[in-house]
Amino acid sequence: MTAILSASELMSALAGPRPPVLLDIRWQLGGPDQRPAYEAGHIPGAVYVDLERELAGPAGSGGRHPLPDPEAFGAVMRRAGVSADTPVVVYDGGLGWAAARAWWLLRWTGHAEVRVLDGGLAAWTAAGGAVSADAPSPVEGDFKPAPGAMGLLDADEAAALARSGLLLDARAGERYRGEVEPIDRVGGHIPGAVSAPTSENVGPDGRFLPADALRARFTELGATGDTRVAVYCGSGVSGAHEVLALDVAGVPAALYAGSWSEWSSNPARPVATGPLPQ
Repeated sequence: MTAILSASELMSALAGPRPPVLLDIRWQLGGPDQRPAYEAGHIPGAVYVDLERELAGPAGSGGRHPLPDPEAFGAVMRRAGVSADTPVVVYDGGLGWAAARAWWLLRWTGHAEVRVLDGGLAAWTAAGGAVSADAPSPVEGDFKPAPGAMGLLDADEAAALARSGLLLDARAGERYRGEVEPIDRVGGHIPGAVSAPTSENVGPDGRFLPADALRARFTELGATGDTRVAVYCGSGVSGAHEVLALDVAGVPAALYAGSWSEWSSNPARPVATGPLPQ
């Protein structure tokens, strides 16, 4: 099973014998609450999940979007109708970051059959998919999280991997180089990390590049042979999108979930700026 599916594939799945549970994860970094947009129109049957409140713990020393308590996350998923043996499809407004966060959390906590709608709601409507303002009433699911099914690093492990493997920085290049830092305490990157903006994994329509193109990109960045690969970003959201892109390319990767918001909050941790030395 691939980690992403197209709008036409989702239409077929919804009409099939095992229709997936649909989760709407629309979210904007620093933007307004997306629940009103969901209530105005969503894929029929989709349940809204709030990234800030339900896919992240309270901001603090662990970063802006630390991982949620697994049991609390499990309760959210069960209320949305997720069971261990039901397929799940997650989508957002089209950027893919929020949907990838939900995909990663479900995979990390042991759900084996979860996919992301490639291109999100925009791709669905472009393909002629209907939207509904009706609020669904899902039957409670039985999903019980079992964390550990995906690679997860802490700050020290990320620093070590930057020296021994390949640590990808999924933020924009100017933030990696330390030229600008609109959110966190200081600009720059974890020493040894390689710049790999997640925006370069998709085309102008927000859909992922073909698997062979993604594979070529990550190979050029250093994901070759038995190299261990991990990703971080600003706060563990766009980094999940890069882990998803790596999965599409056939490259297993861990996530440093605390990411730059955690790393840079500690003045004792080293910060590198400028491009990676050749």
